[in-house]
Amino acid sequence: MSEPGGEGWGQSGNPTSVFAYEGHQGPEEGGMKNEGEMRKGEEEGQGKEEDEDYDSPPERQIVVGICSMMKKSKSKPMTQIMERLCKFEYITVVIFPEEVILNEPVDKWPLCDCLVSFHSKGTNERFPLDKAVEYANLRNPLLINDLNMQYYIQDRREVYRILQEEGIDLPRYAVLTRDPDRPEECNLVEGEDHVEVNGEVFPKPFVEKPVCAEDHNVYIYYPTSAGGGSQRLFRKIGSRSSVYSPESCVRKTGSYIYEEFMPTDGTDVKVYTVGPDYAHAEARKSPALDGKVERDSEGKEIRYPVMLTAMEKLVARKVCLAFKQTVCGFDLLRANGHSFVCDVNGFSFVKNSMKYYDDCAKVLGNMVMRELAPQFHIPWSIPMEAEDIPIVPTTSGTMMELRCVIAIIRHGDRTPKQKMKMEVRHPLFFELFDKYGGYKSGKLKLKKPKQLQEVLDIARLLLAELGQHTDCEIEEKKGKLEQLKTVLEMYGHFSGINRKVQLTYLPNGQPKASSEEEEGPKEGPSLLLVLKWGGELTPAGRVQAEELGRAFRCMYPGGQGDYAGFPGCGLLRLHSTYRHDLKIYASDEGRVQMTAAAFAKGLLALEGELTPILVQMVKSANMNGMLDSDSESLTDCQQRVKARLHEIMQKDQDFTEADYQKLAPTGSPSLVNSMKIIGNPVRTCDQVYTLIQRLTSQIRKRLEDPKSADLQLYHSETLELMLQRWSKLERDFRNKSGRYDISKIPDIYDCVKYDTQHNATLGLEDTLELFRLSRALADIVIPQEYGINKPEKMDIAQAYCLPLMKKIQLDLQRTHEDEAVNKLHPLYSRGVMSPGRHVRTRLYFTSESHVHSLLSIFRYGGLLDEVKDQQWKQAMDYLSAVSELNYMTQIVIMLYEDNNKDPGSEERFHVELHFSPGVKSCEDEENVPLGFGFRPASAENQEKQTNQGSLEDLSQDEPDRALPLSELISIRRSPMIRNRKTGSMEVLSETSPGSSKGASYRLFPSCSRQSPEIKPTGLGFEGCSMVPSIYPLETLHNSLSLKQVDEFLNAVCEDSSDAHAKTMKALSVLFDTSSQGYGQAHTYPPPKALSSSETPVRPPTHPLCLSSGPPSTVSSAGPSSPTSVNPSNPAIHFSFSE
Repeated sequence: MSEPGGEGWGQSGNPTSVFAYEGHQGPEEGGMKNEGEMRKGEEEGQGKEEDEDYDSPPERQIVVGICSMMKKSKSKPMTQIMERLCKFEYITVVIFPEEVILNEPVDKWPLCDCLVSFHSKGTNERFPLDKAVEYANLRNPLLINDLNMQYYIQDRREVYRILQEEGIDLPRYAVLTRDPDRPEECNLVEGEDHVEVNGEVFPKPFVEKPVCAEDHNVYIYYPTSAGGGSQRLFRKIGSRSSVYSPESCVRKTGSYIYEEFMPTDGTDVKVYTVGPDYAHAEARKSPALDGKVERDSEGKEIRYPVMLTAMEKLVARKVCLAFKQTVCGFDLLRANGHSFVCDVNGFSFVKNSMKYYDDCAKVLGNMVMRELAPQFHIPWSIPMEAEDIPIVPTTSGTMMELRCVIAIIRHGDRTPKQKMKMEVRHPLFFELFDKYGGYKSGKLKLKKPKQLQEVLDIARLLLAELGQHTDCEIEEKKGKLEQLKTVLEMYGHFSGINRKVQLTYLPNGQPKASSEEEEGPKEGPSLLLVLKWGGELTPAGRVQAEELGRAFRCMYPGGQGDYAGFPGCGLLRLHSTYRHDLKIYASDEGRVQMTAAAFAKGLLALEGELTPILVQMVKSANMNGMLDSDSESLTDCQQRVKARLHEIMQKDQDFTEADYQKLAPTGSPSLVNSMKIIGNPVRTCDQVYTLIQRLTSQIRKRLEDPKSADLQLYHSETLELMLQRWSKLERDFRNKSGRYDISKIPDIYDCVKYDTQHNATLGLEDTLELFRLSRALADIVIPQEYGINKPEKMDIAQAYCLPLMKKIQLDLQRTHEDEAVNKLHPLYSRGVMSPGRHVRTRLYFTSESHVHSLLSIFRYGGLLDEVKDQQWKQAMDYLSAVSELNYMTQIVIMLYEDNNKDPGSEERFHVELHFSPGVKSCEDEENVPLGFGFRPASAENQEKQTNQGSLEDLSQDEPDRALPLSELISIRRSPMIRNRKTGSMEVLSETSPGSSKGASYRLFPSCSRQSPEIKPTGLGFEGCSMVPSIYPLETLHNSLSLKQVDEFLNAVCEDSSDAHAKTMKALSVLFDTSSQGYGQAHTYPPPKALSSSETPVRPPTHPLCLSSGPPSTVSSAGPSSPTSVNPSNPAIHFSFSE
C-alpha cells in the first residue's frame, strides 16, 4: 500500500477530490461536486468519451457513496477515513443525505460506483435496509458490505448458526424461542443454580442474551456459591455499562440464547476487520466486571490495541468472509487458552486511532481501485508495502526487570468456625446420601441451598416424630437434631457459602464414641454427619483484603500518562496495557474466594460488588488439591503428632526441661515464650475453662436484661448465637472424666480473638485474660499440629503442599509468554516504553494449613545453610520469633531478570523471598519481632552502588519508575496506616549512600513502626473501626538465583513423590479413581470449578508440562532460562491455563 504522495495518491499528497456533507458547497476550483453536478458531469463525460484524446487524463472519477444514517456518516471515524480515502487521485466520496434516504425513492438517490451502506438505529428512525437493497439491485454498485447478510446480523440465532457452519469456536449455547402469545409454553426448566434449555443444562454462571442483536440487555447469572444475583449489561449510559442486581431468576418473556459463561479474567477483545487480511484488535475492561466504563482524561473509553494470535487472525478472516462484511466488528473472548467469538456487530470502525484510520483508508482505497480501475481504464497497479516488522524492545541498564510475582496469601478476618458431629442411621439420611452419589466415594459434601433444605426437612421431620412419640425408634440424639435445625434455620434463608454438611459412610458404625457420647458403639452401617458453619469473611476481612490489594500495587514500577501521580499506578498501567499476565487462584472455601475477590478489587481499582469480580477474576483451584486440604483425613504423621501433643499437654505439672526438648526441639523463641507463660498446661486449661464459664454466665445475665434483648453484635450476630457458640466450647473443652480436649484450643482462641476485636463494646469481664491464656496455648498447639520436629514438619508440609510447590516451580520457569497472553500491539504503544515486557503475577489464596506448610518447606527444606549465609540466619531467627500466622499472612516470591548478564548465566535470573505474618493482633505486645525491612540493601549491592530507587528499571524507562513517598502521600489519603518517613516506596538507603547494611524501605508499613509525629488512632485502618492493620512485608532473602530455587523445589518434590505415589495407588485401589482421573486425598468428585479449564491432578508419572494452549502455542522456558525442567522428575501435570 502506498504512502501519501506515492502511487494512487494526488501528486501533492493533498486530496484531488474532497467530499462534502449534504448542503455543503465546496470551492469551484477544488473539484468538489454535489450530487446534481456529478450526475450531469457524468452524462456529459459519457457523451464526450469517444472524442477524447487518449493522452489527456480521464475525467471519470470513481464515486464512493456513503449511505447510512447521518449520525454514522458524520461520525469522527467516518470523517477521518473518508478524508484519507479522497487522497486517492481517482476517488470521490459522496454522502447520501439522511432525508433523501428516508423520504426519496431509490431512483432519485445519488449515483455511485461503490456503495458503503449499513444498517443502524437512528435517534428516531431506523435505517431502511430494504430500500438500500432495492438501490443496490437497481444500480449494481460494488458493495463494500453485503446488504442481505445484514438481516442475519440483526438476529443472534442466525449469527451463531453461521459461525457454527464456518467451524468458528463459540461458547456452548442453546436457543429458547417463545411464542409471544403463550410465553409459558417453552422448553425451559429453571433450577436453583442452573437452567435446562431444550434438555441442555447450563450451570451458573451462564449468560442470557436476547435473540435480537439490537437488544443489548444481556444478563449474567451467578451461582449461589458466589453470592447469587445477576449482572445486567446495557448500552453505555455515561460511565456505566452494567449494574449488579440481586435477582437470580431468568426472564420469563421473550426469546433468548443461553450460553456458558467464559472466564476471561475481566477483559473483552474487540476485533475490527477491513477485508479478510486486515484486523485491528483492542481490549477493554469487561462491562460485566463492575459496570464502570474506564475513561481517559478526554472522557473517551480506555482501550488498548492488542496483538492477535495466528489462530485469531484466521478467525477474523473467516468472520469477514462468512458474513460478507469487508468492514466488520466482532467480539472475542479469550478463556482457558482458547478464543471464542460471542458476537458479530457488522459495520464498525475503531475510535481514536490515527494509525487505524490510515490503514483503513489505504485498504479500502486499494480494494476499490483494484476492482473498478480496469473498468474505467484508470492506470493503476497495487502498490507494494513492506510487512510490519514486530518490534522487539531491548533492555539495557544495570537495574533488573521484574518478571514474575508469586504470592501465597491466607484469607482475611472471618467469623469463628464452628462444627458439630453426629452419627446418623435414619433411612432418610441414607436416601439423601445415595441421591447425590455419596456411595461412589464414601463421602458427600452438601453446600447448595436445595441440598441444605433437604437436610433441614429431615431434621424437622425427625424432631416432630420425637415430639409426638418419645418411644419411637429414632436413634439420632434430640439435642443434636435441634442444633442441626437451629443452624440450618439461621439467617432465615440459604445464600452464599456460609454453611455445609458433610456425610461420610461408616460401614461398621462409628469406631469410638466422642467425649459427649460415651456409650458403646452400635452395630451396622451409619453415616457421620458433620455440620460446619461460620467461618465467613467479615466486613473487616473484606477491607483488609482490599487494602492489601491496593498496597500490593506498590511492588510494581510506577506509571505515566493517565496513571501518573497515583500510588501503585504502575501496576494499573501494566495491567491496562496488557503487559500484566495475572491469574488469581483460590481454594473452594467461601471466605478464601471472597478474600481473593476483595484483593483483586483493591489491586485493579475495581468498583462495585464482589460477586462479578469473583466469578470473572478468581479461578477455583479445588480440582487438584492445590489450595484445598481435606481436614477430615489426616496423614499418619499428623495423627502421631496430635497424639504426642495431647499427651504432653495433659500433664498436671510445670513443663520440665525434657518437655521443652519434646515440644520445642527447634528451640523456637515464640514457642518457648508461650511455654513459659503456660507453666502447668492442665492448670492453665483449668483457668481457661473457668474463664469460659464466667463468660457464658455474663452472657446469660445480659440476655435476661430487657435492654439487651435486641442487642445486635458484630456482623448481625445476636447474644443467643454468641451464647450458643461459647456454651458449645464449654461443653466440648472438658469431658465428663475431667480431661481437656486439646483440639478445642484453636477454636477457643478463635472465638475470644473475634470477640475482643469485634464485640469489645459489650464490656465483658476477663476477656483479655482469656485471650492471653488461650493465645499462649494456641501458639503451641496450632504450629505444632504441623509437626514438632523438623522431619515431621517436612513430612506434613509435603503432604499439604506438593501440588502448590509444583505450580510455583512452573510459574518461575515459565518466564516467557506464549501466544495466549494478551499482548500490547507495539505499533500502537505510544507512551509505553517497553510494549513487549510482561510481568507474570500468580496469586494463591488459601487457608492456614497451606501457609504453615509452605513456610515449613522454605524453613526446613534446606534452601540455604544458616551457618554460611548470614541473611538467611537472620531471616530464620525472625521467623522463629513470629508466634502466629494471622489472617492475610503473605509469602511472596519475586523473580527479576538482569538483561546485561549472559542468558546462560546463573546470575541472569534473581529470586527474592518476602514474608508478612499478616494482621496485627488486637493485643500485640510491643516487642513484636522486627525483620530487616523490604528489600534491604546487601553489602554486595552497596559495593556496586546500585540504585534501589525502584523495583526495576527497564531501559531507563523513566516514566515507569516508582514514585517517591512524598508524592504518594500528598495525592491520596489511603486507609492503610502509613508512616511519614517509611511509606510504601521510600528508599531509606537512597537518602544516604553510606548507610548501614540493614537499610531498607518498608512496603505497606504497620502502625507499630509509626514515627513520633503520628498518633495511633487505635482503630487499625484510619476511619474504619475494628479493622487491624497488616504487618509490612519483610525480606527473608534477596539474592537467590533461579537455579538455586529450582533445584531446591525439585529436591523437595522428589522427596515426597514416593510417599505421594503410594497414597495415590492406595486411593485408586480403594475407590477406583484411576478411571476418573481424580488423584487428590479427598476422593469425592469435586464440584465443577467456576472458571477452570484445569483437569484434576494425575498420579505423578508425567514430566512437567510447560504449556496450556494448543500445540501451536507451546512455549518452554527458552534459551535464556538457566534451568529447564528435569524430565525424569515425577511431577504433577498441570493442564489448566497457567
